[in-house]
Amino acid sequence: MRAVFTIAASFSVLALLTITVFLFANGLPFIFRHWDSFWGTEWNLYADPPQYGILPMIVATILVTLLSVAIGVTVGLLTAICLYRLFPKKLVTPVSHMVNLLAGIPSVIYGLFGMVIFVPFVRDYLSPNGVGAGILTASLVLSIMILPTVVSVSLDSLKAVPTGYYEGGLALGATKEQTTFRVLVPAAKNGIFAGVVLATGRALGETMAVVMVIGNSPDMPKSLFQSVRTLTANIALGAMELSEEHTEALIATGVVLFVFTLLINIVFNVIREGRREKKQTPRKDKKAITDTKMAEEGITDAKE
Repeated sequence: MRAVFTIAASFSVLALLTITVFLFANGLPFIFRHWDSFWGTEWNLYADPPQYGILPMIVATILVTLLSVAIGVTVGLLTAICLYRLFPKKLVTPVSHMVNLLAGIPSVIYGLFGMVIFVPFVRDYLSPNGVGAGILTASLVLSIMILPTVVSVSLDSLKAVPTGYYEGGLALGATKEQTTFRVLVPAAKNGIFAGVVLATGRALGETMAVVMVIGNSPDMPKSLFQSVRTLTANIALGAMELSEEHTEALIATGVVLFVFTLLINIVFNVIREGRREKKQTPRKDKKAITDTKMAEEGITDAKE
């Protein structure tokens, strides 16, 4: 059984190493060969010579991810808090199941929903230039797609907080809302932060739904109401290209997306570790001060 568990645990590591080797072995030579044009602002595979600038897609990916996470995390966290303490207990279970069902809907259905509902709404009521497909529409669709992750992880984190925290807050005279937002949420922030990381990864890697509602023009983003293209959409749209160099260009785009995802996870881990150290340091200092005072009092008593 130890061998079985070792093989099972090693499978994911082996898969990650295989993907990493494939991407870097096929993508890095292309990046170094077209270094100047690869970081440019023009993407046109059929130009003479072909242009492989992915800077507009990097900017579009960052904007779509940040906006969707901002909307989705805000709504999801408030939903989790509502389900945890402020919602009627009889309705908590059905509503939680309904939210979790969102995770089982295929992404193409989200894209179709965005095409039929969000694109016309944004075009007719929000967009100043009459363009419905763009960054805002894609962010709205992605914010709905990441809701199950944020709600479920945040709700589980809130439920893991000891009941005594809530009762203690009420005993000190705080209202239910004050205790929830000022005691329970800070106590569950590590789990909530993990949900934010998962939601960011989902928003960053989503492809089909984004392709259907973002417009897919490889232009530099200048407005939320503009047709742009993300890194994942660029790979999906060019997947049928038969030219070997075009395929290498798409793999090189995958390398950038892979490194981008890796950097985001590293940044989140650094922030989390920094918060832990910041939280633990004052306790150590306080303990040291207390020990010093006790030692000084002990010396004084001994002299007396």
